[in-house]
Amino acid sequence: MPRWLPRALVLALALVGVFQLGSWAFHQLTGLLVNILIAFFLALAIEPAVSWMASRGLRRGLATALVFFAVIIVSAGFVTLLGSMLAGQIIKIVEDFPNYLDSVINWINAHFHTELRRVDVQEGLLKSDWLRNYVQNSATGVLDVSAQVLGGLFQLLTITLFSFYFAADGPRLRRALCSVLPPAKQAEVLRAWEIAVIKTGGYLYSRGLMALISGIAHYILLEILDVPYAPVLAVWVGLVSQFIPTIGTYLAGALPMLIAFTVDPWYALWVLIFVVVYQQFENYVLQPKLTAKTVDIHPAVAFGSVIAGTALLGAVGALIAIPAVATLQAFLGAYVKRYDVTDDPRVHGHRERGRGMFARARELWIRPPEQPGRKPPEGTGGSGGSGGGAK
Repeated sequence: MPRWLPRALVLALALVGVFQLGSWAFHQLTGLLVNILIAFFLALAIEPAVSWMASRGLRRGLATALVFFAVIIVSAGFVTLLGSMLAGQIIKIVEDFPNYLDSVINWINAHFHTELRRVDVQEGLLKSDWLRNYVQNSATGVLDVSAQVLGGLFQLLTITLFSFYFAADGPRLRRALCSVLPPAKQAEVLRAWEIAVIKTGGYLYSRGLMALISGIAHYILLEILDVPYAPVLAVWVGLVSQFIPTIGTYLAGALPMLIAFTVDPWYALWVLIFVVVYQQFENYVLQPKLTAKTVDIHPAVAFGSVIAGTALLGAVGALIAIPAVATLQAFLGAYVKRYDVTDDPRVHGHRERGRGMFARARELWIRPPEQPGRKPPEGTGGSGGSGGGAK
């Protein structure tokens, strides 16, 4: 046996063990790493506001605390108003449910010539296996829901703490990162950091502006239809439709439709039509003009990045995909050498005139191809002609 073989086997087993341990640790820490990534992008988003207050003489820690305090106050107020609105509407729906049920039963009896009664329907629902199973599953799932709520609160606290540290100690973090890099690399890292701050802040502010416009538009509609809690519903539509990707539009429109249905079923249809029409206006008119000045990313690239982010990190990946791709695109654009494009019609999507398929076929038809071995006609000056021969 060669002397190096036992060492090679031990080294291979050690590498496999280290790889397995690293893979296990990575899977165990995936949740923490995702929370840190979210906190980092949140810190980038509030960096302009914190830097502005710090430049006015305020300490960065106090400036970060003020920004977080404002965000918490606004979020708590919005959640409180939304909760009170939902509680009131649910109570109203429960109180009016017998009247809705009577109207449905009367319509069925009138059109299908049946003799249904509300008492029979209620007894059938109370004695149904579906309701019994639903109650049992709900009773057993209370602990699971409580655990999920506590886990969500702990995750929110973790993200808040990390984002506060990233924002308050941003200069110290940049110095610590640059201290282990040579001067040339330090300039690139600082430039990438600045681009990330600009793109993330621009994405957040453009989304906030679109949320404001969407809220005002839906508020006008809800006020015209005399739907209750119009201001809160308008804020709900604006925030959810802009900051929850992919399904945010449908979640945002479902609640106003439900509240409008309690007033008049036709109002719910009008709200649905307005939500669909406004979404098209936002996608094709409003969003390209706003994001072109902040994020500057092609709509197809943005759509693909959202799909990729969703596949990798779920809803979190979909939310941070666009600013991440915009940052990467802006950073790489500074190091990609570009050349002047030739003035060719094909660059603009125009084909050369007269050189289409039918034109080429016509040329071949008019001018037949030359036959191989055919001698050129006399007098054309071919080599070896009879005019310059011997005397």
